[in-house]
Amino acid sequence: MCGIVGYIGKRDVAPLLLEGLQRLEYRGYDSAGMVVTSPKASGLKMVKAKGRVRDLEARVPKRFTGTTGIAHTRWATHGAPSDVNSHPHLDPENKVAVVHNGIVDNAAELRAKLEADGVVFASETDTEVITHLVARSQAETLEEKVREALKVIEGTYGIAVMHADFNDRIVVARNGSPVILGIGEKEMLVASDVAALIAHTRQVVTLDDGEMATLKADDFRTYTTSGATTTATPETVEWEAASYDMGGHDTFMHKEISEQPDAVDRVLRGRIDDRFSTVHLGGLNLDPREARTIRRIKILGCGTSYHAGLIGAGLIESLARIPADAEPASEFRYRNPVVDPDTLYIAVSQSGETYDVLAAVQELKRKGARVLGVVNVVGSAIAREADGGVYVHAGPEVCVVSTKCFTNTVTAFALLALHLGRIRDLSVTDGKRIIEGLRKLPAQIEEILKGEDEIKRLAEVYAGAQSMMFIGRVRGYPVALEASLKLKEISYIHAEAYPASELKHGPLALIEPALPTVAIVPDDDLLEKNRAALEEIKARSGRILAVAHQPQEKADHTIVVPKNEDELDPILMGIPLQLFAYHTALAMGRDIDKPRNLAKSVTVE
Repeated sequence: MCGIVGYIGKRDVAPLLLEGLQRLEYRGYDSAGMVVTSPKASGLKMVKAKGRVRDLEARVPKRFTGTTGIAHTRWATHGAPSDVNSHPHLDPENKVAVVHNGIVDNAAELRAKLEADGVVFASETDTEVITHLVARSQAETLEEKVREALKVIEGTYGIAVMHADFNDRIVVARNGSPVILGIGEKEMLVASDVAALIAHTRQVVTLDDGEMATLKADDFRTYTTSGATTTATPETVEWEAASYDMGGHDTFMHKEISEQPDAVDRVLRGRIDDRFSTVHLGGLNLDPREARTIRRIKILGCGTSYHAGLIGAGLIESLARIPADAEPASEFRYRNPVVDPDTLYIAVSQSGETYDVLAAVQELKRKGARVLGVVNVVGSAIAREADGGVYVHAGPEVCVVSTKCFTNTVTAFALLALHLGRIRDLSVTDGKRIIEGLRKLPAQIEEILKGEDEIKRLAEVYAGAQSMMFIGRVRGYPVALEASLKLKEISYIHAEAYPASELKHGPLALIEPALPTVAIVPDDDLLEKNRAALEEIKARSGRILAVAHQPQEKADHTIVVPKNEDELDPILMGIPLQLFAYHTALAMGRDIDKPRNLAKSVTVE
């Protein structure tokens, strides 16, 4: 969940590192630090600060110069946010510097052994263990010193290491946490996310788990942690630096909400096949004969990706008539699941690096399962581990909470469901109907966004609530779950989502004027059932905000959204509730792009 950036070349490194950290701050923002040196320097220079990157920048001395450096922005795991717990971590002789993403699972055991040998720790972090292990190694090269340290490390890591005695290089390694090399002209970069690299190069190499690299100003080489040479071919990043700028918006969240018409158009572009009323998904690596043998589909994701998977499961059952369900990936691999050879597993992750999802994929692959990935980042770990999949093409998402990627992921599931349905029993007529609905989505999302002022007004009305209930039935329930999560994440209002049909089985006891209910009320075959739920709430003096295709008599307020096909309505009904959460948080003065206790890419358990 933290951010790493490093550079070796001829440029003054401190401004470059600070720029990279600012682009990575969405990955961690409770403290930051950097170490610099140069070929002629006699040692390492370090500056660290608790707080945001701007706090670090204010502490940088005027003569903090160098041409090689590593930097880090932290999201705390071991040890509270503080100056001393900030990365990088140095050994007592100020020779070794380490920045680290991930968690050292056996840190306590290693720390006890090192302390028994007389090592004095300066911080509470697990990362400092790595620093001391590298510093105490008797190996002759920095690569060997790092390799020896990693042999005793258990857990996940993306690390970058500098050494005063080897100041012509940076050594990096990956196991479960992303490490990306940026290939420049007589300069090399490294980061945990392409966001920190894209302003300087679009040529990147993504390390695999168990892989290391040595960066020098004019060269790089990759190899395994056992020392075997590997072949690395640079790839071109499709995104541009401008994708990571706010583009005139006050926050990245607002920008990303507003980008959804174009984002949905991208996920559809070039994939629709009008001739056969289906879609082309070339990356699936699943031919029609294999697709017809699928007896069940299991979708795995975490947080917003899990909610997208719930909607995806409903789309697959409706259109392809294959039994499908979704489950949190974080729970799946710990319950010793039965892996059925006739089941297709689908892993969902915006970053493609979410640790719980990646670990579930690796366990499934170990057991011989077929796994597809639905991810946003090309070349990410899950994309490489899976047998095939679908890229959602949402573009970079910088705000910690996901909006456009959620919408594109659900749209990608609609494409997959249509593809599987047309292979099986979905008629040409229904195929055309869904395609027409998909084509309407960008314009309908644009229409919803034009109603932002009214949604803002409603958000200000409800911003004083201490708690809120979200309800929906069948297709509406995952929308309620995601809307509830969005409100929690950025406004810190307690919110709970429940199936509308379950109200009378317990949650109805909570209903009172002080607890507003947000109800998802699509105009489908369950409309009257949903209206009955509104009656139950109104009879108990509950306030109701409905999201519906027509004004609801029993609701105090209704956000009206355009009607699409029943199967595709959840894609549209979530959009106004993203804006509702945004404007509620804005009215409460929250830090919307960087909500407390959260970071963007969850690469630890």
